[in-house]
Amino acid sequence: MNALDTYYLTQPEPTQSCLLALRDLILAQSEHLTPAWKWNTPFFDYKGRYLFYLWIDKALKLPYIGITNGANIDHPALTQGKRTQMKLLLIEPTQDLPVDLIRDILQRAITLRDIPDSL
Repeated sequence: MNALDTYYLTQPEPTQSCLLALRDLILAQSEHLTPAWKWNTPFFDYKGRYLFYLWIDKALKLPYIGITNGANIDHPALTQGKRTQMKLLLIEPTQDLPVDLIRDILQRAITLRDIPDSL
């Protein structure tokens, strides 16, 4: 088993199921998204450039989708904190995924990535 698979499979439930569902939802957004293992976390490259990653907030213990060009997306569900470029979408693993919300935000990020000279 590789490090990427190990990461998902060693998470406790319900976080494990949530992360696996998020992985599948992210990958379903474009044939140009590919999973990768970078900096000890699952990343998703879009046309060879980092776009999304999955992580667990240490304080809140909630999984989230990190969006590398998130600073360019204005959406009330995203938080930026002290980050300059990235924004996060926190996910509550004990509730149904807000699939439409997630798809909307992911598609906004993909659209921005396709603009020449975007982050």
